Amino acid sequence: ISFENVSFKYPGQETYALKNININITPTKSIAIVGENGAGKSTFVKLLMRLYDPTEGRILLNGVDIKEIDYDEYMGLFATVFQDFKLFAFSIRENLSLGAEKFPNEINKMEEILQEVGFGDKLKTLKNGVETSLSRNFDPEGLDLSGGERQKLAIARAKYKDAPILVLDEPTAALDPVAEHEMYIKFFDLVKGKTSIYISHRLASTQFCDEILVFDNGQIVEQGNFKQLLELGGKYTELYNLQAQYYTTNT
Repeated sequence: ISFENVSFKYPGQETYALKNININITPTKSIAIVGENGAGKSTFVKLLMRLYDPTEGRILLNGVDIKEIDYDEYMGLFATVFQDFKLFAFSIRENLSLGAEKFPNEINKMEEILQEVGFGDKLKTLKNGVETSLSRNFDPEGLDLSGGERQKLAIARAKYKDAPILVLDEPTAALDPVAEHEMYIKFFDLVKGKTSIYISHRLASTQFCDEILVFDNGQIVEQGNFKQLLELGGKYTELYNLQAQYYTTNT
């Protein structure tokens, strides 16, 4: 996927949310997108997923402008977990598959994925397994989940879709520190063989990514891996040190 001189301005706005973005996203790479609020991270992802069209420039998939590709076909390339994801008052199985069975041994595959995202122990306590209903709206034996458990199911759903590109917007935001650490350890297995786009405000979590894009005022101001950006001593280092002080300050 290539962004060629891509700029975007929201309707009615005079200033650009993104300005002159040029970047190539190569297959199977894990890419972190970081920056302060309003830097353009979410706009970049929305353009990537064709939720918006560029004001200027173009986005290419294998050399073809994505506006020329069938929309449903293009969307089929993505599995996403946004911050405002939704789960439904159906079973765990139905929430993961959304009516599209991807694997011949569906239940086994779901149980495997749920184990990968850290939901395995919880699953073992459920007498109906993946057929357990979420919420008690329609089933008095339904399951009420914590925020972290819901987020794990959302990540499992994205994994189950088996799309070539994963887009994860703060995927561990609702997890406690221990569960978050475990998720990072498993992250490589979760995205193995996939292209992953990972938006995060927690810069320490970007260490596992092949490449980090640092956004500031609608532009990519730095690009490289974790070690390279820290050695550069620029915007990424500034943001990283601001967060690190909260973990190193003695009280």
